[in-house]
Amino acid sequence: MALSHLPTSSAALTQSSLTQLLGQWQQGDGLAFEKVMQETFRDLQRMAKSRMYGNEDLTLSPADLLNEAVIRVMESQPDYKNRAHFFATMSLHMRTVLVDHARARSADKRGAGAVHVTLSHATNAEESMATELIALDQALTALEKIDARGSQVLHLTYFAGLSREEIAEVVGISVPTVDRELRFTRAWLAETLGHDLI
Repeated sequence: MALSHLPTSSAALTQSSLTQLLGQWQQGDGLAFEKVMQETFRDLQRMAKSRMYGNEDLTLSPADLLNEAVIRVMESQPDYKNRAHFFATMSLHMRTVLVDHARARSADKRGAGAVHVTLSHATNAEESMATELIALDQALTALEKIDARGSQVLHLTYFAGLSREEIAEVVGISVPTVDRELRFTRAWLAETLGHDLI
């Protein structure tokens, strides 16, 4: 489930100008927020599609995922150091949206004690995907308690699609440390889930 890396620069927007826009947005400039969204929309669309890879059986489209993540960003206090940090935060919002959706679908399936019988392969596939997504989120939450930095590195690799250099910049560590964290966290997660993440 490895994701392709985000492009290091947008055709219409350099990294430094995006960082400048992010700073203006943090200072309350609504037009800067609009410009950030316009200029990063294509990259965010790719991220949402990548984030849905392997989760196609959930009744949520990449557009729905992106829209809900943007709403959550709008409701939170912006605090972005740079482009990589912005995309990492967007990815965390997307993960939360997917997990919330999976939990809601699981709760709907259980009903209030009602018995549901279905022969639909699509429904069974969706239940299985929701269960797997919730298990992955629980494993990442558990990993965060024993190795917060490793959990962050793993998330930024697989779910934000950031490069090793971008992760090092966001987390404030060296690239070799990113590599060491990934070796441990991949092994830990495979042991916890009973299978490799990729």
